Amino acid sequence: MRLKTALLPALLLLLAPLASPAAEGTFTNPLLKSGPDPWIARQGDTYYFMATHGNRLAIRKTTDLGKLAEAQDITVWTPPATGPNAKSIWAPELHRIGSSWFIYYTASDNVHDDDAHRGVFVLQNDSVDPTQGTWTDHGKLKTAHAGIDGTTFAVGNKRYFVYSPYVGPDSVLAIVAMSNPWTLSGAETVIAKPDQTWERQGGRQILEGPEFLQGPRGDLFLTYSGSACWSDDYALGLLRAPAGSDPLKAASWTKQPGPVFAKSAQGGVYAPGHNGFFTTPDGKQTWIVYHANSGPNMQCTAARAPHIQRVRWSETGAPIFDAPEKAGAAVPLPGN
Repeated sequence: MRLKTALLPALLLLLAPLASPAAEGTFTNPLLKSGPDPWIARQGDTYYFMATHGNRLAIRKTTDLGKLAEAQDITVWTPPATGPNAKSIWAPELHRIGSSWFIYYTASDNVHDDDAHRGVFVLQNDSVDPTQGTWTDHGKLKTAHAGIDGTTFAVGNKRYFVYSPYVGPDSVLAIVAMSNPWTLSGAETVIAKPDQTWERQGGRQILEGPEFLQGPRGDLFLTYSGSACWSDDYALGLLRAPAGSDPLKAASWTKQPGPVFAKSAQGGVYAPGHNGFFTTPDGKQTWIVYHANSGPNMQCTAARAPHIQRVRWSETGAPIFDAPEKAGAAVPLPGN
């Protein structure tokens, strides 16, 4: 995920007006006019939304994602003026772990705002409501490489961290165990490299934005965004590990050939990527949230807007990603 951060705050203000309203019980994509690297977490009936702002972390909360634009954008944390997490605040993820909330976000040094100095940082809040309370800074995760786009997941009683480290000319995907939500444990394992043509568009060789999804039969899935975010062919790929396998072993993971979710010029969706997943309050529906551009050649700016759509499951327990919903089309709300 790359961003022209100097222009981001101004662009966000310019893009504040919302999409057209939808009929009762439905919504239209995009949910907002701006929201790169979107993330949705749910607790009970409440959805919490985050996205990249570049210079702060903010949360919107709502019980109706169709009215996300009406929810207040609450700043919950601002970076220090100096230090390793002062610049380029990207790709925040909000996770409920135990009785606390954690935010994982990417940042860089105020002196060296470049790839060699990017890392993933962790904040903790013990409040029931993540828009309230105090955020404790646990600092930078001690990864083996500089990198971005960290996420965490648990299988049974074991917790893992996955991110996109810079290894030579490539951005790859690596996994490592965690002893607690802010401490890595053991060696990292690279589980995927940009070895398919579709992952090398835009002049770079990039896998980024890994996101975890567990299937109904216990299989483990990781989606990821492939290619440079400024390419219209930025898209989602998929890794799969069988139920009961060790996610720390590269051999456990099989990569799907080709992207599983890609642009739809007919639907007005370009460069879809950097997704997350969430479920409805009854647990019966799985949804994806992702960002996309509304036209070609829009590159990697704050104009990337958040979209959501339902994920279906195959008889073999694999996720099915339909073509992107057409922008502006009325879609039943999650849970309907």
